[in-house]
Amino acid sequence: MNNLKFKNLFEPIQAGNALFRNRIFASPEGFYNVGGDNLPNLQEVAFFERKALGGAASVCVGDCIVDSPTGTHYPYLIRMDDPKTLPGLSSVAAGINRHGAVAAAELSHSGMYARYVADPDGVSYGPDAAKEIEARRGETQKGTLYGPVAIENGKYGRVEEMPEELILHIIDKYGKAAAWAKRCGFGMVTVHGGHGWLLAQFMSPTVNTRTDRWGGTFANRMRFTLAVIESVRKHVGPKFPIEIRVSGSECDPAGYDIGEGVKIAKALDGKVDILHVSAGNHEFDHTFIITHPSMFLPDGSNVQFAAEIKKHVSTPVATVGGLTDPAMMDEIIASGKADIVELGRQTIADPDLPLKARLGKEDDVNKCMRCCMCFSGSGNHRVLQCSTNPAIGREIEERFAFPAWDKKKVLVIGGGIGGMQAALTAEKNGHDVTLCEKTGSLGGVLLCERKVPFKLKLEEYLRRQARFVESANIDVRLNTEVTPEYADSLKPDVIIAALGARPAKPPIPGIDGPNVIGAEELYVAPEKAGENVVILGGGLVGLELGIFMALDGRRIIVLEMMDELNLDPFGMHTMAIMNEMARLGIDLRLSTKALDITENSIVTEGPYGREELPADTVVYATGQIPLRDDAIALSGVAPEFYQIGDCLAPRNILAATKEAYAIAHDIGRRLV
Repeated sequence: MNNLKFKNLFEPIQAGNALFRNRIFASPEGFYNVGGDNLPNLQEVAFFERKALGGAASVCVGDCIVDSPTGTHYPYLIRMDDPKTLPGLSSVAAGINRHGAVAAAELSHSGMYARYVADPDGVSYGPDAAKEIEARRGETQKGTLYGPVAIENGKYGRVEEMPEELILHIIDKYGKAAAWAKRCGFGMVTVHGGHGWLLAQFMSPTVNTRTDRWGGTFANRMRFTLAVIESVRKHVGPKFPIEIRVSGSECDPAGYDIGEGVKIAKALDGKVDILHVSAGNHEFDHTFIITHPSMFLPDGSNVQFAAEIKKHVSTPVATVGGLTDPAMMDEIIASGKADIVELGRQTIADPDLPLKARLGKEDDVNKCMRCCMCFSGSGNHRVLQCSTNPAIGREIEERFAFPAWDKKKVLVIGGGIGGMQAALTAEKNGHDVTLCEKTGSLGGVLLCERKVPFKLKLEEYLRRQARFVESANIDVRLNTEVTPEYADSLKPDVIIAALGARPAKPPIPGIDGPNVIGAEELYVAPEKAGENVVILGGGLVGLELGIFMALDGRRIIVLEMMDELNLDPFGMHTMAIMNEMARLGIDLRLSTKALDITENSIVTEGPYGREELPADTVVYATGQIPLRDDAIALSGVAPEFYQIGDCLAPRNILAATKEAYAIAHDIGRRLV
């Protein structure tokens, strides 16, 4: 008898000679926090091992480059043709395998997008990479980029047509890389044939216009990929599982659609053990945010491509993209849309999802909000991070953590994101914790966004954290404003001040008029907005509010005084915001200053001179003022005092949770 709630999700599945314990796979993910030798380290072992510990049936190590001289797109990738990777990769595979998961290695070559080959000095890896590359078009490239055909001005420089001898060489390198993965202890290989990388370039009818046997007709365009699969099979043996990742659709007018995706899948049917169906192209912003669905897309938005392909093949099909809910995953398998669900960012937000789902604790799953701070961390610092899971990056420490040896009385002031995380971490480590919140509910200022449709995962996170706090051994005191006298009456050993901030109101004539409102207030009561809304401030708050209002049918203008937006230029969420603003027709005006606000208009000065714009509602989203003085007033009450979150400096969810976690974790562990 099967008494599991999600019976389909936990039905084992066979692929090749491997039995997978359930249908939840951790999809390919790169790990870039390595040393100058680019060899797998203990942090990498712990990162991938943590996914296996959480119950995934397979854990895939991404970005394993099969031919480093021609195929490397970042300098921090695993080179499968480097024999020095043996001990590190073996340790990674062993870490995954020992928890009952199948370790997989993703074999990849980036072809004409091998930017590290063209620029090994790494000049073009910062936020202004595109500008730097464009400025250096005329310079001699350090290495040669190869693709199906020659392109004079490719994205990262001149691209040469890959000669047949190199094609044959790379085919052999795929096979040798697979053999290397098997030797290191991996139980499956995933051949990356999607997202615009080399194999996808050869399969593309728009990119691959060669006239020899490697291009042109569909059969010729498939020849390279099929030869790679044959080479891999030759090197690993008949029963070793081979997964191939393909884009079911490139989701771009210049790329192929699902019809072509079905043809590709049918050509691969029976030649591999798993067809992993993704979508999009890694190298174009408007499809990158489909490959990795942004928060503006519904959960499981790419399942449609796997579902269509599954109608035409007998090989097991995996789907991926924006999956966070075990009930949805179970339904995908039960309805026959796919045989396997693969999770990427969700395994960062909560690697224990498989175990929680199996135990029927799906309400405890920390669902990925798709804020994409993991991408920002990888892009800016090559360090993975998560806004709502501060343990990411500290897997070794977490694995061997123990309660603090010096138990203390901890007072946390403020029940927002930082305060809740600090209280939970301190309580987990054995401290006596009191949490005071001046309002009647936990959650803080971000509760104002609970009506925003693309922020539903944020609301779930806040509710879940509040539930964890209320069920923990924490003395929660709502409607309690903490004065120095009140704090002193509790006699705390430690005070953690998470008081937050207040909105900054710009000194503009008319700012106190009846048609002017703060962003937080409008989030709570969107019905207060008129038809024409002008938002002051081009930061995250203002732009997301503009999208929210535009989705509700308002005409939106966003004014920003600076000549660029106050957003992470390396952020995937930035791509998604700009795409959504363009789709909704939001009028963005940079280098524009508000001069005066009237009853139904706003006077501005910008690149087009002085203008009077219609404004039924003017919204200020011009930053926050930290409640530092209120926090400092409490600093002398307890022997230990810490400020976290917005009362120290305005910051995002990631910074608040990381800081709260670290400070609370270290209490009672110091030697003084």
